[in-house]
Amino acid sequence: MSPARNVWASQAPYYERHQPEKTFLYQLVQEHYPVFKSSLEGQGQSLPRYVQREFEDFLQCGRLEYGFLRVRCEDCHHERLVAFSCKRRGFCPSCGARRMAESAALLVDEVFPKVPIRQWVLSFPFQLRFLLARHPELMGKVLGIVYRTVSTHLIRQAGFTKATAQTGAVTLIQRFGSALNLNVHYHMLFLDGVYAEDTYGQRRFHRVKAPTQHELNALVNTLSHRVARCLEKRGLLERDAENTWLTLDEEGGDVLTQMHGSSVTYRIATGPQQGSKVFTLQTFPHCESEKPGYGQAAKVAGFSLHAGVMAEGHQRDKLERLCRYVSRPAVSEKRLALTSNGHVRYELKTPYRNGTTHVIFEPMDFMAKLAALVPKPRVNLTRFHGVFAPNSKHRVQVTPAKRGKKPDKLEAADTDWLDKTPEERHHAMTWMQRLKRVFNIDIEVCEHCGGHVKVIASIEDPDIIEQILKHLKQKAAKADTNHHNQPPERAPPLTPSLFGPSQTRLFN
Repeated sequence: MSPARNVWASQAPYYERHQPEKTFLYQLVQEHYPVFKSSLEGQGQSLPRYVQREFEDFLQCGRLEYGFLRVRCEDCHHERLVAFSCKRRGFCPSCGARRMAESAALLVDEVFPKVPIRQWVLSFPFQLRFLLARHPELMGKVLGIVYRTVSTHLIRQAGFTKATAQTGAVTLIQRFGSALNLNVHYHMLFLDGVYAEDTYGQRRFHRVKAPTQHELNALVNTLSHRVARCLEKRGLLERDAENTWLTLDEEGGDVLTQMHGSSVTYRIATGPQQGSKVFTLQTFPHCESEKPGYGQAAKVAGFSLHAGVMAEGHQRDKLERLCRYVSRPAVSEKRLALTSNGHVRYELKTPYRNGTTHVIFEPMDFMAKLAALVPKPRVNLTRFHGVFAPNSKHRVQVTPAKRGKKPDKLEAADTDWLDKTPEERHHAMTWMQRLKRVFNIDIEVCEHCGGHVKVIASIEDPDIIEQILKHLKQKAAKADTNHHNQPPERAPPLTPSLFGPSQTRLFN
C-alpha cells in the first residue's frame, strides 16, 4: 500500500449507507399508509395507480431486501452493498436529492454559459394552482405565455427586436410549498440579457439592467391578464364585472381531486376535522418594511413575480446552489418531527408574515398531503426555452457542452462536436459521481486503501438476497460476540519512562 493512499484513506470523508427504515418519514409511511389506503377502500374510493406505486416503491427504496449492487475494491477486495432506489418524483427525499444533484450539475456544466443568470419566480392564485395541478397539459400553455412576456421585455430592454436577438431560460416547475401544500409555481432561470450578432457575424451577449419595481408591476399585470384570457378562451375560466371563477365539470370529483383542493387551500383532507384549516404554530410576526428598489416582488390579483436573485457569470458555485434550490425534493426530513400526542409537526423553511413557524397534521391527513404532491406520469417538470430549446439552432453555439442541432458553420474549436455520438455528448451521472459532486465523497476509491472500486454484480433474485443478508447478519453477530469477549482495556504501566519524577511519586 502506497503512502499516498494511506494519507488519502485517513483524510477522505467516510461513506455510510443510507438506512431509510430508520428515518421518521419512512416509519410514518410504513405505519399509516396501509391504514390510510384501507380507510379509502372502506368508503368505496381509491387512489390512482401511479400514486399507490409511489407509496409502495418508497417503502422499497434503499432497502437491501429488495435488491442491491455489490461493489468491491480491486486492491484490498473490501466489499459493500448498495441498495436500489425507487427513482420516483413525488416525496422520496433520497431520490429527490439524487435528481437535485444531477439536474444542477447538468445545468451548470452543460447548459448555462458563463454569463449572468437571473431567477424569475412566478406564483399563481389558489384557483389556478388547483387548475394546473388537475390539468398538467395547461402548464405548458401558461408557461409559453410567461416566457414570451419576460423574453420580450429583456429583448426590448437590450435595445433589440425579436428578429435580431434571442434570450433563453430553463424552467423548473415546483409543485410544493414550504408547508407541504400543493403549490404549482415556476422557477425560471433566465439569461440576464440577450444574444445578438455583431457586424462580423459573431454572437455576442448583451447584458440588461435588473428589473425595477415599476417594471415588475407592469409585467405581472400583463401576465395576469394574458393567462386569464387564455383560460377563458378554453372555457376553464369565467369572468364578469366583479368576479372570476373556475368552470369545472362533475367528472373530477374523485378522492385525489379532493386532496388537491384541500392541499392547495391549506385545509384538512380527511378525518373528523375535514375541511377545517390546517393547525399551525405561530409566534409574533416580524415587522419588516419593504423598501422600494430592485428585486422586490410584484403582486397583482394573486399573481406574484420576483426577480431578485441572480448569479454572475464567474459565480458557478452560486449558480449550482441556486439550481439545487429550485430542483430540491418536496419533503425535508430535517424539519419533520412528532408531537407528544402523535401528530406530525413540520417546520416551515421561512416563517410566514403572520408569524406561522410550523404546521401540524394528523397522520392520516399527512398521508393525504403526500399523495397530493405526486405528479402525474409523463409530465415533464423541466422545460428549456429560447436558445436552450432542443430545436434551437443557437443551442450548440451557446451551451458549454455544444449540445443541439448541427449548425451550418462551426468554428475550428468546435469541430470535435461532430465526432461524438448523442450518447457521448450527454450521459447521466452515476450515483458515485453524484456523491462526489455534492458531498465530496469519492465512492469510486476505497476508504481503506485508496484502491479503485467497481460494481461486480447486480443481485435481484430473492433467494440469493436472503442468503447474502443472512450471512452478513451472522458475520456481524459473530464479530460483536468476539468484541465483548475481549479483556477490558487497561492503562499503561506507571514507570519513570512514561511519567516524570513528580508524577511517579503521586502513585507510590
